[in-house]
Amino acid sequence: MLAGMTVTAAPPQATYREVFAVRQFRVLFTGYTLFLIGETVRMLALSVLVYAGTGSALLSALAYVSGFLPYALGGTLLLAYADRWPPRAVMVGYDLLRAVVGVVLAIGVLPAPAMLALVFVTGIPSAVAASARTALLPDLLDGDRYVLGRAAFGMAAGGTQVLGFAVGGVLIAAVDAAGAMWITVVTCLLSAALIRFRLDDHPSRGGTGGTGVAATWRVNRSLLARPEVRSLLLAQWLPPSLMVGAEGVLVPYAVEAGLPDAAGLLFTAVAAGMLAGNLVVGRLLAPERRERLAAPLALLLGAPLLGFALLPGPVTASALLAVSGFGIAYQLGLARRFLDAVPEATRGQAFGLALTGTMTLQGLSAAVGGALGEVLPPTAVIALCGAASLIAALALRRTLTARRWDAPRSAGTAAGLRAGDVRQFPDHDAH
Repeated sequence: MLAGMTVTAAPPQATYREVFAVRQFRVLFTGYTLFLIGETVRMLALSVLVYAGTGSALLSALAYVSGFLPYALGGTLLLAYADRWPPRAVMVGYDLLRAVVGVVLAIGVLPAPAMLALVFVTGIPSAVAASARTALLPDLLDGDRYVLGRAAFGMAAGGTQVLGFAVGGVLIAAVDAAGAMWITVVTCLLSAALIRFRLDDHPSRGGTGGTGVAATWRVNRSLLARPEVRSLLLAQWLPPSLMVGAEGVLVPYAVEAGLPDAAGLLFTAVAAGMLAGNLVVGRLLAPERRERLAAPLALLLGAPLLGFALLPGPVTASALLAVSGFGIAYQLGLARRFLDAVPEATRGQAFGLALTGTMTLQGLSAAVGGALGEVLPPTAVIALCGAASLIAALALRRTLTARRWDAPRSAGTAAGLRAGDVRQFPDHDAH
């Protein structure tokens, strides 16, 4: 157990039916799904528009990954506003901003470099909007329902990635890239209207004093100074981020295997594994079992990638990648622990810091993987990324194996828990 941890009993296992029975969650989930659809189409369409305007593969690639760097910048400068502003206003405001940007991109009045600059600048607040959305989730769902709500968000992300390449490609072929960009505009407006008129107005958490940038830096330092928070952040960041480096060379791997069209299958396999992991682990495992299996599932992220050292064909490679993607469900075993470890007044910023670290490290890992692919065979790079993820999971084993609760020690305790007496960690500092 980590220092200062109180032995608690696991809450009753929830079901997805119970989660989606909460109307406010359905509203938030639908808005998030619309956001994902719009972002997937935008990335594909912008990449096509930039390539058509410049003929540059580099600029096209930058367009496709244009969300990483702005997110990291917003996460280090503006996260304090995730707690200072009401979450509904933040989400609606960002949806409207995305809609305006989509209109400008769709009508084609800007050259390609200006398009990239516009997407970069307007993407900086994305970290604040994402943090506000994630921090609102535990206000809507309690106990194990919160963990399943996180799993449902993960499944939405995985499902969107599974369908995104195929559907986005069909849309662009049918209505061209500029026409597809109007779909992003529509999804933004639908999401904004849904959140504004169907989601209850939750108050801001207040956050801390000082300017937004100063408060962001101060709270980030405070969160990272907490050993429990820091260890849980590292446990969420490192194993999956190091695994993502392998994705940077999946296209070269498919080309070297003589099946360049198989690259889409490989990316889809990872997303399908993520989708299955969130579904199976979230639905079939009891809360205490999820926490107990967090460490083995984290090892599963990197271990299958070692098989690429044996030069597998695309079918075997897809299976290995799907198993690796399944391992991302280990984060469900950390969800409640992280929520309980951070102060409620800065919960939005804490979730934003977790998301910012994820986006930043995954972007850097993919870039490093691509750079290694210039001097090493793709299979060697993928195996190295798997080994790095495996080593990180082993190094974080103490954090991954600690649990929030143990089984009740007496019949009286068990009866109390069945009556709904779920005890949390004692409040921390600023709670």
